[in-house]
Amino acid sequence: MLYNLAKPFIFKLEAERAHGLTIAGLKTLPMGPAPKSDPVLATSVAGLDFVNPIGMAPGFDKNGEVPDALIRMGFGFAEVGTLTPLPQAGNPKPRIFRLVEDKAVINRLGFNNQGQQDALPRLERMRSRMGKGVLGINIGANKDSTDRIADYVTGAKNMAPLADYLTVNISSPNTPGLRALQDKGALAELLAAVMAAMGHSKTPVFLKVAPDLEPADIDDIVAVAMAEKIAALIISNTTITRPDLLSRNRTETGGLSGAPLKDLALQRLKDFRTASGGQIPLIGVGGIATAEDAYERIRGGASLVQLYTAMIYEGPTIAATMACRLAKLLKRDGFKNVAEAVGTA
Repeated sequence: MLYNLAKPFIFKLEAERAHGLTIAGLKTLPMGPAPKSDPVLATSVAGLDFVNPIGMAPGFDKNGEVPDALIRMGFGFAEVGTLTPLPQAGNPKPRIFRLVEDKAVINRLGFNNQGQQDALPRLERMRSRMGKGVLGINIGANKDSTDRIADYVTGAKNMAPLADYLTVNISSPNTPGLRALQDKGALAELLAAVMAAMGHSKTPVFLKVAPDLEPADIDDIVAVAMAEKIAALIISNTTITRPDLLSRNRTETGGLSGAPLKDLALQRLKDFRTASGGQIPLIGVGGIATAEDAYERIRGGASLVQLYTAMIYEGPTIAATMACRLAKLLKRDGFKNVAEAVGTA
């Protein structure tokens, strides 16, 4: 209710400024302990234990400043980044656009972040404040890099020691040419290099892919990911497609997230579930705003879910509220835990 009262004032601010103030607030405002999750929500993926399956997607906490605060807000895990080897400013501003009528956002940020070396000491301090929360670190390549595979290798070496899991992000539409790394040959070369760089590390590696894929792309990605022993696939990032939209900002370039992405992201999740035969864990992202959305994604094949845009419209209690309702849905249908419900639709 308080957020609904404040939202008109927040939405009068330019979107990126409002986001910056949110991060600053989370860094300074006192917060209590994380809400207790119902035991029915506990689940394990890639050898990691999650108190609940609801995570914050990367993009919210690009520099790894507040993962501890996100856990205290009720998220079971927080994925920070995307972090690149070198700092970069990203694309020119303005580059975030609210589509209020559509409950959506278009962004063309371009991996703006302060770089991995800046984040390392901060994330090391954060680890002790995470409690039972799981920390994911999302890595990418610098826009002007002459060897993007080498950038991912650097990211793996730098960030894996601090991560509960590491995400290789090749799905952003805002770094020119990045999505070409989803092609079979390029992807095989990239993942082989990253896994070699991991050495004897036990940190699981996840792969984040785009929703704008053809069936053959999906089969190739699954085959390469399984061959390279990728621990999970994150389905999906923002889309460059444009369904019917109402907002005046609908013509802005960049990646579209939020409610209009829901159907596409759900279908891609099901496609990857079919292609993989359930042999690799999937994480569902895109258009998830309610417990019912999360439950649909879980029954469609997701072992975990992530959100971001929905919190802009629904407020900071969304994870705790969603977790409470999701527990009721699981119990209603006779599931003893999240894992029992995965892929049952």
